[in-house]
Amino acid sequence: MGISVKLQAFEGPLDLLLHLIDKNKVNIYDIPIAMITQQYLDYVNQMDKKDLNIVSEFLVMAATLLEIKSKMLLPSDVNEEGQVEDPRQELVDKLLEYKMYKYMSYELKDKQLDAGRALFKKSTVPPEVEAYKPLVNLDELVGDMTLAKLNSIFQMVMKRKEDKIDPVRSKFGKIEKEEINMDDRLQYVKKFLMGHDNFSFTKLLMNNSTKMSTIVTFLVVLELIKTGFISIIQEGTLEDIYITVVRDPNLIGDLEQAI
Repeated sequence: MGISVKLQAFEGPLDLLLHLIDKNKVNIYDIPIAMITQQYLDYVNQMDKKDLNIVSEFLVMAATLLEIKSKMLLPSDVNEEGQVEDPRQELVDKLLEYKMYKYMSYELKDKQLDAGRALFKKSTVPPEVEAYKPLVNLDELVGDMTLAKLNSIFQMVMKRKEDKIDPVRSKFGKIEKEEINMDDRLQYVKKFLMGHDNFSFTKLLMNNSTKMSTIVTFLVVLELIKTGFISIIQEGTLEDIYITVVRDPNLIGDLEQAI
């Protein structure tokens, strides 16, 4: 059954065959040769016969298609290896090769269009810059040095640096000087004593966040014991210390100058 083919310029008979295969959505490895041949002949019959050079190429392919069609009506030939020969195989190989070169031409055309959009600017470097010569000859400076040699030197320097690191001191944390004012701690303890008659030493240290603050607070407590403002009781060596206020904490102000 013939189909209406829109006449258009094809680059050759193989180009027309590829168009018909794509149009009918058939497998190029299993071409329905009867249908494609009929459509191909319909197109050839509608061609302009003035240019015999072009028409002759299409007629040769038409004859080839008719030959393949006739061979497919006959019993299949078997080659030396015992495999059935497909009369369409040679045509399929030509179509695949042509299709590959066709798409390669599209790629080259795209590259040509991209190259046409590339602009080049002539060098506008000032003459004094072009005439400049570096004070150091880099080729002489580098000499026979390679990346492998540079890496070897770098690794050697890094190892020497590691050898100089003290394995003990390097693990110490940052030591910072903590400023603790003795008078401020005395005022803190005085205020605490004015609100508590009996309490534990642990309770007094609840607001002492650092080790140094705890030590200074303990020294203030010792001074208050010495001056008789407080007394302490400790039932055991590791037990908590309990403090009792003995004298009026308001009088601790006289002690500030002594401390």
